[in-house]
Formats: sequence, structure tokens, C-alpha cells
Amino acid sequence: MTTTPVAHHYNVLFLCTGNSARSILAEALLNTLGAGRFTAYSAGSHPGGQVQPIAAELARGLGYDAARLRSKSWDEFTAPDAPRMDFILTVCDSAAGESCPLWPGHPATAYWGVPDPAAVNGDEASRRVAYRDALLCLRRRIELLLALPDEKLRGLAARAELQAIAARDALTPRIDTTCLQPH
Repeated sequence: MTTTPVAHHYNVLFLCTGNSARSILAEALLNTLGAGRFTAYSAGSHPGGQVQPIAAELARGLGYDAARLRSKSWDEFTAPDAPRMDFILTVCDSAAGESCPLWPGHPATAYWGVPDPAAVNGDEASRRVAYRDALLCLRRRIELLLALPDEKLRGLAARAELQAIAARDALTPRIDTTCLQPH
């Protein structure tokens, strides 16, 4: 009798400065698409205190309970009773250069920069396109993460694989290249 190996469960923290849009979308996406194998959280270095309404709307559209989303400080995840993170993914440029806390357990970290949809000025349609583009960019990367087998997500291989996801995504042909443009 052979036994099927049980997949490891991973905790992922998505970081952004304000924790109001990109990290929120990533949390909702991974909790929806990776349910059972991944649990996602989000936080910010300087949280704005509120979730952007379009981000909450998109989370609901994924089937995610937007009431679970809130803008919070990354300090919550350094507390002794906080969930232990396996991966910490920074999704915005400004948080990438900040001094991060010392994370318990030394999780694998990577930078997955995505343009800030909340920074887009213009009419409602322009802002919605920016949020949709951010969601699609994050979804592509999360799908690549979900496709990785457990052996690629453990130990020293994890950081290289997480960093390679953004690089692989940059090489993927697409009509919309918003995800690759600096903001």
C-alpha cells in the first residue's frame, strides 16, 4: 500500500507600505486559490487604516469575504503569538527599501513589485483598469507559486523560486505589460 504524501501548509505574508490595495488583493487571491495549502496574510509598514473600496470589491468578486480584510501594521506579525511565516513577499516599491523587522523563523523573502493602483489619478474607469491590472499581475504570480511542488518551497530553494516567479512573469508574453512598468 502506497501513501500519498501530504502537502505542507505554508503561511505567506504580503507586505506593502499602506496595506490598502496590492497586499490586500494578494491576500484575497492566495487565500482563495491556495486554500488548504496556503494561508495568506497582509500588512504594511505604514498602514493607511483602511482597505481601498475597489480592492475590497475585487476580493468579493473572487468569492473572498472582504469583511476579513483590514489594513494593519507588520508589527502584528512579529509578536510572539503571531502565525509563523514561511514566506514574506513585498509587493510595492516603497516597502522594498525599508528596514524590515526580524521575522521569527527566518522566512524566505522575495520582491514581487506591482504598480500601485491606488496611486492612479483619473476617472473611475481608469482607476478600475489599474486595479484589474494589479489583480491580474498578482494572480499570474500566485498561480506560478501554486504550481511549485513542495520540494521547491522548502529550505534554500524557496527564496530562489519566489524571486524567479517575478522574473518568469516578466518573460511571459502578454498584451498588457502594466505589471512590468515602474511607477
